[in-house]
Amino acid sequence: MAPPALVIFDCDGVLVDTESLANQRLAEILTEHGLPITMAESRKRFMGRTMKSVRDIVLAENDIDLGADFADRWLDELPSIFANGVEAIPFVREVILYLNAIDTPYCVASSAKVEKMHMTLGATGLLPLVEYVLFSAWMVERGKPAPDLFLHAAETMGQEDDNCIVVEDSVNGVLAGKAAGFHVIGFTGGSHCRKGHGDMLEEAGADLVIDSHAELSEWIEAELQPA
Repeated sequence: MAPPALVIFDCDGVLVDTESLANQRLAEILTEHGLPITMAESRKRFMGRTMKSVRDIVLAENDIDLGADFADRWLDELPSIFANGVEAIPFVREVILYLNAIDTPYCVASSAKVEKMHMTLGATGLLPLVEYVLFSAWMVERGKPAPDLFLHAAETMGQEDDNCIVVEDSVNGVLAGKAAGFHVIGFTGGSHCRKGHGDMLEEAGADLVIDSHAELSEWIEAELQPA
């Protein structure tokens, strides 16, 4: 393939190492509401989805109503969930600076609300690099695994051809990227990723699986070399 016209990063688990903390708390909340579930089960079932989608799924499949305001309550909990700090995924700053250096556009497309991205990216110092290219599933009708968010991000960034790359750590995100017609790189560098995570991403359709952003820079640099 040609060098990417646009690189679209997921946020949680790709830019910031938040998935373990978030899924642990989500599992606790679901258990409190009568749906006993482990962190691993929560991660497998809900990772990559909006909290509105989580609420809808639990209501439809388990007949448990988390409340119409569940997404807002979740947002209110985030400061306490991340009270002990949030870490950036290793080498993510370097890969973003590399994309700047080679004039390759990039953006962030997440199931989270923009307010949450400001919180976590701000805590890691990454926000100034991406503040004006943040896209949330709350901006579109359907969240991941539907392609709406990635298509919206690409269109807004002025890159509507199929030579866009999505970097995702969730099965739902990979499915969304493939449904959009984009190349998808599965990412397994977050602390929440366990043995077999990359296999799940490949099964969902990821074109390539990497476990470090350093590999992403190397892969793009190789694509830039003359044939």
